[in-house]
Amino acid sequence: MLTAGAVALALCAGAWLINDGSTGSAPPQPGPSADTGTPSAGADPGGSRVPAAPPLPASPPVRMRIPAIKVDAPVTDVGLDDQDHLASPPMDNRNLVGWYRQGPTPGAAGNALTVGHVDNHSGPTVFYRLGLLRRGDTIEVVRRDRKTAVFTVDSVRLFPKDAVPTDLVYGPTDRAELHVITCGGTYDRKTGYQSNVVVFSHLTAAR
Repeated sequence: MLTAGAVALALCAGAWLINDGSTGSAPPQPGPSADTGTPSAGADPGGSRVPAAPPLPASPPVRMRIPAIKVDAPVTDVGLDDQDHLASPPMDNRNLVGWYRQGPTPGAAGNALTVGHVDNHSGPTVFYRLGLLRRGDTIEVVRRDRKTAVFTVDSVRLFPKDAVPTDLVYGPTDRAELHVITCGGTYDRKTGYQSNVVVFSHLTAAR
């Protein structure tokens, strides 16, 4: 079972700002237009008006595309480490998304959880620009069954890594949702990023 802070520990503890924290700028953070109000588990976190599409049968993801921030990356499955924290994709791969294989597949009913690094020692990685997403942007997930699940962003939130709301981020839902998570907030050279950026979205189409 995932616990509050599990994602933060997996993604933030070993991440360094560009050039090992000595130079460069922090990744973009969610702005005021990215979120409206405080969401509850299973509800549109941003009050999206885009109707939810019926859930799809289960099928593992193989690729994620986020046109607004030019993400086009393969997806690998990740599980839990020996401390029951969510494992992260390999740090040295700059263009790779992790999907939590013990949860729902993207497009199926429930909360599909995906994670990725914001940077590594070489520079920005797959989710460096995740904080720029806004309500209404789309996320496309290509699945093994060759269907593409299209999700619409409801909200983009920033949570302190020691206070991630477990029910909100990991809790069950009846509809098909996708949560995308990376590091964010201020950066401490000893402990890494202090927060997590979480994108909440729901299935709105399939093709």
